[in-house]
Amino acid sequence: MPAASRESPRVWCFSELFFVKEPQDVTVSRKDPVVLDCQARGEAPITITWLKNGGKVSENERIYTLSNGSLYISEVEGKKGELSDEGFYQCLALNKYGAILSQKSHLTLATISAFEVQPLSTEVQEGGVARFACKITANPPATVTWEVNRTTLPLIMDRITALPTGVLQIYGVEQKDAGNYRCVATTIANRRKSTEAVLSVIPASDLKPFHKPSIIAGPQNITASLHQTVILECVATGNPKPIISWSRLDHKSIDVFNTRVLGNGNLMISDVKVQHAGVYVCRATIPGTRNFTVAMATLTVLAPPSFVEWPESLTRPRAGTARFACQAEGNPAPKISWLKNGRRIHSNGRIKMYNSKLVINQIIPEDDAIYQCMAENSQGSILSRARLTVVMSEDRPSAPYNVHAETMSSSAILLAWERPLYNSDKVIAYSVHYMKAEGLNNEEYQVVIGNDTTHYIIDDLEPASNYTFYIVAYMPLGASQMSDHVTQHTLEDVPLRAPEISLTSRSPTDILISWLPIPAKYRRGQVVLYRLSFRLSTETKIQVLELPGTSDEYLLEGLRPDSVYLVRITAATRIGWGEASLWTSHRTPKATSVKAPKSPELRLEPMNCTTITVQWQQDSEDTATIQGYKLFYKEEGQQENGPILLDASDLEYTVSGLDPRRKYHVRLLAYNSMEEGYQADQTVSTPGCVSVRDRMVPPPPPPHHLYAKANTSSSIYLHWGRPAFTSAQVINYTIRCNPVGLQNASLVLYLQTSDTHMLVQGLEPKTMYEFAVRLHVDQLSSPWSPVVYHTTLPEAPSGPPVGVKVTLIEDDTALVSWKPPDGPETVVTRYTILYASRKSWIAGEWQVLHREGAMTMALLENLVAGNVYLVKIAASNEVGEGPFSNAVELAVLPKATSESNQRPKRLDSGDSTTYSDYYHLDQKSMTGIVVGVCIALTCILICILILIYRSKARKTSAPKPGQQSTDQLSHNSISLASANEVEKSIEGIAENEESLLPMIVGNGFIDAKGGSDLIINSYGPVTKANCKKRWLFFQDTKKVKTEEPQRRFVQAVCLYQPGTTVLIGEDDSPSSPGQQPDFQVPFSIVADTEHSANSEGSHETGDSGRFSHESNDEIHLSSVTSATPPTTSPFVSSDLGTNVMSPAISNCTESPLPFAADQTPTSPLQTHSAVQN
Repeated sequence: MPAASRESPRVWCFSELFFVKEPQDVTVSRKDPVVLDCQARGEAPITITWLKNGGKVSENERIYTLSNGSLYISEVEGKKGELSDEGFYQCLALNKYGAILSQKSHLTLATISAFEVQPLSTEVQEGGVARFACKITANPPATVTWEVNRTTLPLIMDRITALPTGVLQIYGVEQKDAGNYRCVATTIANRRKSTEAVLSVIPASDLKPFHKPSIIAGPQNITASLHQTVILECVATGNPKPIISWSRLDHKSIDVFNTRVLGNGNLMISDVKVQHAGVYVCRATIPGTRNFTVAMATLTVLAPPSFVEWPESLTRPRAGTARFACQAEGNPAPKISWLKNGRRIHSNGRIKMYNSKLVINQIIPEDDAIYQCMAENSQGSILSRARLTVVMSEDRPSAPYNVHAETMSSSAILLAWERPLYNSDKVIAYSVHYMKAEGLNNEEYQVVIGNDTTHYIIDDLEPASNYTFYIVAYMPLGASQMSDHVTQHTLEDVPLRAPEISLTSRSPTDILISWLPIPAKYRRGQVVLYRLSFRLSTETKIQVLELPGTSDEYLLEGLRPDSVYLVRITAATRIGWGEASLWTSHRTPKATSVKAPKSPELRLEPMNCTTITVQWQQDSEDTATIQGYKLFYKEEGQQENGPILLDASDLEYTVSGLDPRRKYHVRLLAYNSMEEGYQADQTVSTPGCVSVRDRMVPPPPPPHHLYAKANTSSSIYLHWGRPAFTSAQVINYTIRCNPVGLQNASLVLYLQTSDTHMLVQGLEPKTMYEFAVRLHVDQLSSPWSPVVYHTTLPEAPSGPPVGVKVTLIEDDTALVSWKPPDGPETVVTRYTILYASRKSWIAGEWQVLHREGAMTMALLENLVAGNVYLVKIAASNEVGEGPFSNAVELAVLPKATSESNQRPKRLDSGDSTTYSDYYHLDQKSMTGIVVGVCIALTCILICILILIYRSKARKTSAPKPGQQSTDQLSHNSISLASANEVEKSIEGIAENEESLLPMIVGNGFIDAKGGSDLIINSYGPVTKANCKKRWLFFQDTKKVKTEEPQRRFVQAVCLYQPGTTVLIGEDDSPSSPGQQPDFQVPFSIVADTEHSANSEGSHETGDSGRFSHESNDEIHLSSVTSATPPTTSPFVSSDLGTNVMSPAISNCTESPLPFAADQTPTSPLQTHSAVQN
């Protein structure tokens, strides 16, 4: 740009300072050199300084600045922490007129992760379609190639398509296509090869029946940056071969210049632009018919910021006003910030930022600088510069001097000064400027007074606050410089109001009094004491308690049940006591109400001068049934309104039509069909209504629909909706986060973001947190959103169960016992026991047992003599599964050998073979136990004879010897779970695992083993023809019938609607029970998500000890917003039953699928088993 010229000889001419080259984003390998360019032009000398992540770069022999201003790093380090060279770099150019900052350059190291998705083996009929997929994360993006039988796959044939996204498609499969396939991902950092997948080709039958079209791989929601290449996949099957066509849901034409069809129906969009964003529809149609099916996906295009309006250089006189405008667009919407000489500007006092505009009032010489508008989003940042030149007059007066301030009262300060030493006779007025000294974004106030005085009393200040003052003298030709700044503190005063109190009862004889701190505006100093006064409503005697100013609650104990108490509170500063609150009444519960619902945790917040929001949360430990809530409210001194009946699911209510500047008393209680619960009482004051001037700029509404979901044991994902207003641009959001019941307000976490979602990290496991969000826009802040409560997940077990012991207690039965994993915070909800003989282990066939987390033992039945069994155990919870313990070997001796050895043997995880301590006591000491029992029975009989002899009239019932003996033996027998626990365990297994177990006989022996003799190989569960006889005292009195799973016929019809694949299919052909069923899979795009992903279940067994029982036909369609642990999709109904070995079928979004009731989604952790007696 040319140098700017000025007409006035008083203004210096200057050359614009601008960049010729700016640093760009770069990715390098570790230990490689890198150069970040930076060249600036302007009036010399120009100094270049480099910043990393906002701080100055420390130069050394490895990192230094070149003569042309570029930054050279000889060997890029990738260590963690401060030693890493990764980060955002900027160069700062400085000359005598000011400084400018360059755009950000992101330096990253080349990385490549492990494969997230690897190709899976598949069987395809000759002439069909084969598809393999692999996915890997790399920086820069990896180049994916394919190999077949360890040689590069030729792609010259039209029927083979390799997509850059890592998908391989083979149409018209032939016998020669059979082989082992794998993908190879290559970057500048490394090269990785996936596992091999086997393609098996089944000969085609001569009869080719008609098949309706089915999309087996539909397009996925995708987010792309500007100028990238995007591929939307669409693979369909049918007979005859379907035709694939593409269209946009908004009926706009597809850009023919930048799009083309890749392979047999994949849509490739090159050089993506913003106008390419939208919903794309893939349609597969049988030629000459009306049979078709569709799948949809949303393409979102992200764009870096671009300026719509640039700031322009300005020339302004001293004490004038300068306004810079700046607007930018992009996706996501860019955030605007301002820099002065390369340093970020904060709105405070004279300098304000409204929307994207910068306004500088009362210009001073120090404001002469170069200003930059910076627009940035996730795609990059841009800057535009402008200079403010301040014109100075030679005849201006000097600044007033000897400014001093004196405190007059809690709201008044006397300010005095001396007239300027130079040109004081030309002064026509003075302006007094003052603002609060603490905090940011404080408003500066100005008072203009005549030239006939040099003192002024400012009497509208807040008590106990620091203020900063300065004086400016004015003459007809301009203003003087600012005087020196002085700071003065106003005196404290008594509080203007009392705290708002809340009353609840925990028992019939107590009242918990809690209160919130008085707002600083009404506190007028530091509260040093609280005074609590209370009395019975029927008495006049008042009891008084004084508490320190740091307290916020007090428990009154020893009260009368079912009595009305009156409570009030007063606060005091060092100056004295403020006005006491009015009496607040509270009735203690009845003495017979110990089982009534507890009082809810009540919270009141004024929304405006006529409306308050009532929010509450019921105690999570309250076990009483709640039918609903009753709400009462009244203005102090007026009649009570209510009750307002609310549902048990309601946690918020808005009370409107109130009067401003009034105190209201709110009462809330829960009730059920038996009685009313404990009540909670709280008071709240409505604020005054804003003036007409203030109503011109109303505060924005708060964010709505705040949603929280636990992501891991230390993070929670938050999402909320932007308020429905369009007249302003969102600047940022503030998220408030703290554990429920937090007493220390300094531990409340406040986070800033410009997005409508955030992943809050660094939380404690298994802890309930409360979240609220507020919006900041146009220098205004919205109220806090309604609070949302959510609990972090517990940590997955980090270690295996300890003390694993296996004991052979019969010829074909063993008892395995263990202890929970180490760690006091470890939560275990289930144990998985894997056991197999050596032959089965080699074949990858493990038998699986599951036990509830409260159980620490299980029985292994139907063991085959002469085999050596391997046993290992893992603990799991809702987060995941921990590692398996070391395998413990158990040798089952032949029958002849086992009969010669009467003592049971035990092996533990330390691979040591000893006698079981538990059963050692039962067998070795059995003689002593029998003798002891006999002696006890003899004593009892003697005592009975003595009693009968002394009192023949009194008849006593002697205890049965058999029962006494049983009790004695039970005391020394195996510690098993109680009957109730076993019954609960069986009910839980029946609900969660579909295991068919015999009912427990109601006798003194409790069966704690559960489980079954299920054998699982790579094809699924294997049902034995018969089982050996079980222990007689575990034998059920009823036979359990097992049903052979049968294949169901599927007829799936999904209604065609946006975001949903319409699947039309019919299959009435019978199939054998053992054959894997074929399904037509509906692809669905959830309407309120941005992208979706498919995942197929896997069926894996092996000696790793990990077992997955997911169905190969199960496809989950879920919304992926951030990396989350595997959980059940909230969009899939969980109310359907589960049949043994039934295939899993994904349900269509908001459209019922007519399929048999026993063909429903199956949990990956379910184990289906059948036990036969």
